[in-house]
Amino acid sequence: MRVLIVEDDAVLRDGLRVGLGIGGFNTDAVETCEEADAVLKNHEFDALVLDLMLPDGSGLDVLKSMRERRDTTPVLLLTARDRVADRIVGLDAGADDYLGKPFDLDEVAARLRALLRRAAGRPGARLEWSGLSLDPAKQKVEQDGKPVHLSRREYAVLHALMAHPGQILSRSRIEEKLYGWQEEVESNAIEVHIHHLRAKLGSDAIQTVRGIGYRLGGEM
Repeated sequence: MRVLIVEDDAVLRDGLRVGLGIGGFNTDAVETCEEADAVLKNHEFDALVLDLMLPDGSGLDVLKSMRERRDTTPVLLLTARDRVADRIVGLDAGADDYLGKPFDLDEVAARLRALLRRAAGRPGARLEWSGLSLDPAKQKVEQDGKPVHLSRREYAVLHALMAHPGQILSRSRIEEKLYGWQEEVESNAIEVHIHHLRAKLGSDAIQTVRGIGYRLGGEM
């Protein structure tokens, strides 16, 4: 899942990128309100990790702009200002969760997974579809109760498809879930990942909808 980090502290920003990357998230990062506004208007993210105290203003300004243009992306606020009054202001401004500094990276990842579950209306942590089971916390996949070993990119493609059961995802939308804007993407990268997934899960596990994209095969 793709996450935007808005944090001006370079050490903290890099730590979040590395930690969330290990947790299975694809991350991009910016340092200012202006950069965040520009990126959010032109790219789709599954969640946003937002610092309140930024060099050119408050993260609340970014949050306000998002909600005014009907952007419902889940937002996790990170801030050193952890008073109850500050939390209330952030939540009332449209944030979905709030975590004070210092924090544990595993907790950040867990809170993001919880936000994504709620946004998708899923009651449970695991994703299930036609004999497939994917555990985002452990980054493990099973098929009919047996473990399936996937590469990081293969897992990310399957995660994207299972997070949108029954929907057709275009190649460009899957690419956005897997790659940051500074990464070079081979023109046939998604097709290669799909081919490898079919080899491991069965040829009918993922359907190609010609001219549109891909969706899971089988039924819930």
